[in-house]
Amino acid sequence: TSMSAKFRFGSILHPLCSGINDDTKFKTAETPSVLNNHKLKTRLYEGDITPKRHRNAIVCPFNWCFWPKSSNGLVIIPYLISSSYTREEKALIVGAIQEYETLTCIHFVDRTTETDYIYISPKDGCWSYFGKVGGSQVVSVHKGGCMRKGIIQHELNHALGMLHEQNRNDRDKYVVIAWQYISPGDFYHFKPTRANNLGLKYDYSSVMHYHRFAFSNTSGKATITPFPDSTVPIGQRVGLSNLDVAKINKLYECEIHSTLLSNLTGSFSSTIYRSSYPKNTNSVWLIRIPANKIFLQFNSLYIQSSSDCASNHILVYDGGSRRDTVFLNKLCRPKQLPAVVSSGNMMLVELVSDGTTLPKFKASYNSGKSPVSPNKI
Repeated sequence: TSMSAKFRFGSILHPLCSGINDDTKFKTAETPSVLNNHKLKTRLYEGDITPKRHRNAIVCPFNWCFWPKSSNGLVIIPYLISSSYTREEKALIVGAIQEYETLTCIHFVDRTTETDYIYISPKDGCWSYFGKVGGSQVVSVHKGGCMRKGIIQHELNHALGMLHEQNRNDRDKYVVIAWQYISPGDFYHFKPTRANNLGLKYDYSSVMHYHRFAFSNTSGKATITPFPDSTVPIGQRVGLSNLDVAKINKLYECEIHSTLLSNLTGSFSSTIYRSSYPKNTNSVWLIRIPANKIFLQFNSLYIQSSSDCASNHILVYDGGSRRDTVFLNKLCRPKQLPAVVSSGNMMLVELVSDGTTLPKFKASYNSGKSPVSPNKI
């Protein structure tokens, strides 16, 4: 069923978008800039949501909460970045935005004359509205504690309709809330929401998850502890997780095959399909590690040759976007098994297939210049 025919909401979605009658729209403000947000005069819900009165009873009729999907399968979202940011700050914002284009069908494009668009501006704190609200829709990215890739993506996810992971309706199966370390006035930040979780598992590594000391009233005492393994990291702001990407793609019915690789060492292959690939299908693997350069080695490669490798081929980019420098252009010859080293902490591998044959390859990577043993594939 298409998105225009029925609602599909989840822990990623605010209850406002589930048809609950309410005369309030919400905007959000993000940790770790919670301290900055505490300075705001407006009372914040869930730590980064402040109510904004609007017209009478708001519901979410059909696709109101979502950005519309184009006939080509892409969700085009015009955006504008405030001129108040420096060149370096703008580059950070653009880098966070381009990751959506790489891994999902969400494409942020420069705003020209569009009425509805995202306006990224350094207001007080880090916050965003939930879903598409129309007009010039502010996403606040303060120049202080908000200028991190994961925080920018967190706020953009809110604008797409995503809510905090620890507020899922099934969260008590996965985390323990230490109410004794939360002031009564902050209890409402931890209230579970009634929502459909889109059939996807709880994601401790989500960029939408709070850190373990969020709103603690006692120094060194955690308010959120993973269960049953209390050592699992939560609250990362490096960037989107694999499940963050999966939720966006499921919510917006993106027909895209993408994988995010974030471990310091790993391997991947083209064994997504047991038979031939769907026609004109591109698959991408984004390697994104916290720091250091990436060494990539193709351990095996079989792609049927064609004129200029046009039908099936592999491209490797020095960065996280198709706009970055191409390392390997249209790789398809079985004898070619090159190794490449990135200039930064990201590398993008794209497999282009016309669907007539089954391209096969195995590759491995690590965060350095030493080869990865093929027996670990």
